[in-house]
Amino acid sequence: MQDSRPPLLYLTHRIPYPPNKGDKLRSFNILRQLASTHRVWLGSFVDHPDDRRHIPALRQWCEQTCVIPIEPGIRRVASLRGLLRGEALSLPYYRSPRLARWVEQVVAENGIRSAVAFSGPMAQYLDVPGLSRRVVDFCDVDSAKWTQYAADRRWPMSWLYRREGERLLDFERDAAATVDASLFVTEAEAALFRRAAPALASRVGVMQNGVDADFFSPANAGASPFTPGGPVLVFSGAMDYWPNIDAVTWFVGEILPIIRRTLPAVRFWIVGMNPAPAVRALASAEVFVTGTVPDVRPYVAHADVVVAPLRIARGIQNKVLEAMSMARPVVVSAASAVGLAARDGVECEIVEGAEGTAARVLELLADPARRARMGEAARACVEARYSWHAHLALLDQLLSETA
Repeated sequence: MQDSRPPLLYLTHRIPYPPNKGDKLRSFNILRQLASTHRVWLGSFVDHPDDRRHIPALRQWCEQTCVIPIEPGIRRVASLRGLLRGEALSLPYYRSPRLARWVEQVVAENGIRSAVAFSGPMAQYLDVPGLSRRVVDFCDVDSAKWTQYAADRRWPMSWLYRREGERLLDFERDAAATVDASLFVTEAEAALFRRAAPALASRVGVMQNGVDADFFSPANAGASPFTPGGPVLVFSGAMDYWPNIDAVTWFVGEILPIIRRTLPAVRFWIVGMNPAPAVRALASAEVFVTGTVPDVRPYVAHADVVVAPLRIARGIQNKVLEAMSMARPVVVSAASAVGLAARDGVECEIVEGAEGTAARVLELLADPARRARMGEAARACVEARYSWHAHLALLDQLLSETA
């Protein structure tokens, strides 16, 4: 029987499988949603050797793939060409003549009329004859992230990051002006971009993150990975990502000592792939750095409290939604809670500063009944508000020729 689903081009800056980190969770769920209504041609990059073996798995969702291996170190050097061209360094980092040729070929040969680009830099591939519907999922306003990074760096990196923020914003505006819709993960991010590009406000929308509540369920807690001892605090995430590195470094240096004055036996587990040297250096008798784990769920499910003390955060954090879905009490920074449909003191604890974070953690550790109530409320919030399918159905509407 002939497949009646229309063809579609999907472009991602990183292979969307396996969904084992924040951006890949979103890009993978978008892929699944698109594949339910379209025949998908996927163009992407793979930047980690472990991910290359997963390329064949994409066939179950895609008609065809073009996944190009890149070496981050080499790409960072190549991206410096942007300094000579006066453009954001993120653009040459993800620029590939091979991918550009593949995009032109598959659009022409397969009658592809619709395209979705995941992350701003992939929008540079959308200027192709034949495409009549284009959607960019920016996720966050990345230009603002680079500007935020600049505030915490010394010259010359402060200058370089500030320049990246300015040049990338120019590109984001230009890209958004040429597509039918630009999407962001929270209303706060969308509002930030509308202020930066007011003429495009009518084409800027919100597509929130979701969570697989069946997968991240207390029923799938498994056996505890923790040895007997004091209470356990857990942070999960990709540990080569600067905001996560900053969060755990700050927590260990400023917050954990305050908690330990009251609870000397408390233990902090940092769970996530590719821990940077600064993260590995935090390991001690009370701080555990796991690196890659086969399944993050037991670590989250058996934590007494999950913490998300990010000082640099854009959009809704998947790590927070997953912990809430596992019915765990979460202490989250105000920066991480922007756009989160959860009430402070009911479904989570939203805090500012080292002293405030330590105080909320101690209050929860001292009250098991309160932790249980908060975990149950968090789970209910996720089930009611964070269905991937409900959020991603917006894509089908935007890709319609009558949208």
